[in-house]
Parts: sequence; structure tokens; C-alpha cells
Amino acid sequence: MNNSSNRTTYLTMAGLVAALYVVLTYVANAMGLASGAVQVRFSEALTILPVFTGAAVPGLFVGCLLANLLTGCAFWDIVFGSLATLIGAIGTRYFGRKMPILAPVFPILANMAVVPIVLQQVYGSTDSYPFLLFTVGLGELISCGLFGGILYHALKGRRIFEHTPC
Repeated sequence: MNNSSNRTTYLTMAGLVAALYVVLTYVANAMGLASGAVQVRFSEALTILPVFTGAAVPGLFVGCLLANLLTGCAFWDIVFGSLATLIGAIGTRYFGRKMPILAPVFPILANMAVVPIVLQQVYGSTDSYPFLLFTVGLGELISCGLFGGILYHALKGRRIFEHTPC
């Protein structure tokens, strides 16, 4: 593949990941699962994708940014929630490829570090920080750990990401 074709493939894959993230967030949002103390965003299962392709890192960031913007999140939630997803995706990319069992840990921890603070400071949640830490962690464990693990095993060994650069 030439350089132009590599860039096109990378951008296409990143765009697909972003679009899928938005759609899956909308589905969870319609079911009342995408916000609040316990957030089970189906889209967070996609945080496993950086194990397979580097294009998933910007795709997840842009997808989270757009999903948060389009579902009516507050400005600081859009900013910090998207950054938490980016940090989690970078951790998954660099450490999850070596030890896939650890891949979900990075988005879980990144969201546990950021989302409780956002819930308290931006949305005025009166729940205690330890309670929010637990509930956000539980939601992320379901989304990233359980659903992401299922997605990982479904994609492992497939040649779908074989020609994606990075």
C-alpha cells in the first residue's frame, strides 16, 4: 500500500469507530443508560479496539466528543469525558497489545478518575465521591470489561484490521 492509501484507510477506520461510538451511545442514551451515576454505554465496549488498530484511538476520542455533544452533555463533561476516553484508548493501545487481559483496565481507570468529579462539579451530584467512584467503575466494568471482552474474543484472530496502518 502506498502512503496515500494508508492515510485513507486509517482515516476511514477512525471515522467508522467514531460513528459507531456515537450510534451505540445514542442506543444506550435512549435506554437511559448513557448518563448518571451508573453509566453503561455500549459504545465503551469499543475501547478494546486500540488493541487491534491505532486508528481506534482518534476514532474513540472523536466519537466520544460527538456523542457527548449530541446527547446534550454539559461543556466540561464534553471536554473531560472525551479526554478520559482518549487517555483510556492510548493506554489500551500501548499496554493492551502486549497484555490484552489488561486492555479494559485503562478506560475503566480513566473514567473512574474523571467522571465522578464531573458528576459532582458539573452536574452537582450530591452523592459521595467513593459512591460515584464505585458506580462509575461498575458501569465501566460492564461496558469495557464484559462487553469489551466479548468484542475482543469476537475479533481476535480475524484479519479485519490486517491492512490498517499503525
